[in-house]
Amino acid sequence: MRTDILSPYDGAVVGSVIESTEQGVRDSIARAEEIRPNLAAMPAHRRSAILRRVSELVDASAGELALMMTRESGKPMRYTRGEVSRAVETFAFAAEEAKRIHGETVPLDAAKGGVGKVGYYVRVPVGVVAAITPFNFPLNLVAHKVAPAIAAGCPIVLKPAPATPLTALRLAEMFAEAGLPDGAFSVVVGGTDVGRWLTTDPRIAMITFTGSPPVARAISEVAGLRRTTFELGGNAAAVVDNTIELDSVVDKLVTGAFAYSGQVCISVQRIYVHRSRYDSFLADFTARTRRLKMGDPLEDSTELGPVISDQAADRIEAWVNEARDAGAQVETVAPRAGRMLAPSILTQSTRDMKVMREEVFGPVVNVLPFDDFDDALAQVNDSAFGLQAAVFTRDLNRAMRAVQALEVGGVMLNDTPTFRVDHMPYGGNKASGVGREGPRFAVEDMTTLKMIVFNMA
Repeated sequence: MRTDILSPYDGAVVGSVIESTEQGVRDSIARAEEIRPNLAAMPAHRRSAILRRVSELVDASAGELALMMTRESGKPMRYTRGEVSRAVETFAFAAEEAKRIHGETVPLDAAKGGVGKVGYYVRVPVGVVAAITPFNFPLNLVAHKVAPAIAAGCPIVLKPAPATPLTALRLAEMFAEAGLPDGAFSVVVGGTDVGRWLTTDPRIAMITFTGSPPVARAISEVAGLRRTTFELGGNAAAVVDNTIELDSVVDKLVTGAFAYSGQVCISVQRIYVHRSRYDSFLADFTARTRRLKMGDPLEDSTELGPVISDQAADRIEAWVNEARDAGAQVETVAPRAGRMLAPSILTQSTRDMKVMREEVFGPVVNVLPFDDFDDALAQVNDSAFGLQAAVFTRDLNRAMRAVQALEVGGVMLNDTPTFRVDHMPYGGNKASGVGREGPRFAVEDMTTLKMIVFNMA
């Protein structure tokens, strides 16, 4: 069945795709399984060269890809251009990692029974990888699945988000142009059924998923004795203490809270400010937020475009209204216009509100005062999520206490929780996921150890 892909901004048709049938999914997995031995045996320098060539092709097509992502996802061009630039680096990093996969010798004679024996281990591809990616980074989050899989020698079958498949399909064409053998990277298109067919097939050796915790739990129930990595939700918090200059913080946190309308898993959702700075911070933060430009994401000056769907807009609006009804104060720049949601700054929020407890995934941030630094860290930890958090301080002792205390996958000191470069280990604790992304760390998950022992007697 052919399905139109619609712009979240104005509903215009930006492309069409043929949804995968069950047989189509099975055929993609069969091709991956067939090519698996050949891809595993492909010399590292060839896998590296393919990834390097893809990096070059993405770079050469930067304008095309940025436009495609903006049209299918509604992400403003200023951010899709940045995403292309990051993807160029992701593929380049993976190209280097393809040449670094190695093992080690093991001193077997450290054990009495190992005398006279020589041992070493090597890393080998785990097998066919199934990948599922979300709508918010249609290129770079795909790159974080596909690039390390190819670097490791694993064929991969990818299901992109139903709303944003066009970029992934274009990327598959680039891999073919770069010389990747047929079947080593396939894209299947569709919704829940396609995901179920993909993840339940016994030929899949590993599942890597980026999305919501409920879907990850459902995948876990069918994964069985297979490898899984999950990059899930967040409820990112930032702590601003009384040693920091606010001018260096406000702009960063406005961007961290509202870039791509908050549809980022490490978007700033909670800001804890020392009471002595609270009023000044809130006034500056609100004023800066009011200057954000909403509008057509294709315009270079636009900073906020639409959220991805009417359903997402309805949910976000309902959560803000629920918080208001429960006593939160809400600063909103403008009324809702379809999928265009103005930023909402909430004060006097309480921990039982959804906007504090759950992942909003929208342009909503809570700003709250604190008196004691360690209490603020405890409030950051008072969450089911643990992806990334930030602490703004000039006090080294406080910084190190935060590093030790915060129950998150990444602590950003004097930068926002949204900071990420693509070769660092990225992932979370608690409901924020299992495993780490970043080419080096994903390659480790996509390979397994093989032990070799020589009896020299």
